[in-house]
Amino acid sequence: MQNKSSVGIGKASKRQSEILEFIGNFRKKNGFAPSLSEIAVHFDVSVPTIHQHISYLRQKNLLTTEKGKRRSIQAFNHQKNGAVEIPLMGLIAAGGPIEAIRDPRPIEVPRNMLSTGANFYALKIAGTSMIEDGIFDGDIIVVREQSSVDDGDKAVAYLPNKDAVTLKRIYKEKNRIKLVPANKKMKPFYETNVEIQGRVVGVLRKEI
Repeated sequence: MQNKSSVGIGKASKRQSEILEFIGNFRKKNGFAPSLSEIAVHFDVSVPTIHQHISYLRQKNLLTTEKGKRRSIQAFNHQKNGAVEIPLMGLIAAGGPIEAIRDPRPIEVPRNMLSTGANFYALKIAGTSMIEDGIFDGDIIVVREQSSVDDGDKAVAYLPNKDAVTLKRIYKEKNRIKLVPANKKMKPFYETNVEIQGRVVGVLRKEI
């Protein structure tokens, strides 16, 4: 999942998890994000050290910041009111493959939609190829990050030869992968080079 269209999220180190928790709690208490200096004071380290941690967390898609804007840090995965924040990574095709658009921002999903010990992200659907599975244009899917799925699972698939990401049901054949839409008006297609980036575990009808 190291290609440029990768949509997964990374795992935080122990100190990075502590920083994420501090950012979430600070924002909840004060209504705005802490500055780098305030984070550094809390952990009794230098500002450059915190800046490096924040940079790593951004690379792992565990938080986002706005360039040139103070107090713009937004941590993901902060739990509140029976919900969990995960990153909405952008668009994914439910039709012909298109390149995923990376624009992470936090959305809330029901906590019971997520299992422990795994990373999750969300994608907004563009297209109608999965409507018979109840996934419609404009819906948001919740995805468990994993590199393999069972036959028939709904999966986020990266197609390196096309540099594109698509959502389809996946079936493994001898020398190729069959990608099957859930729309009787559309035909399955086949690829020999497919990288699974996650399995769909839920659908949100309304964008958060």
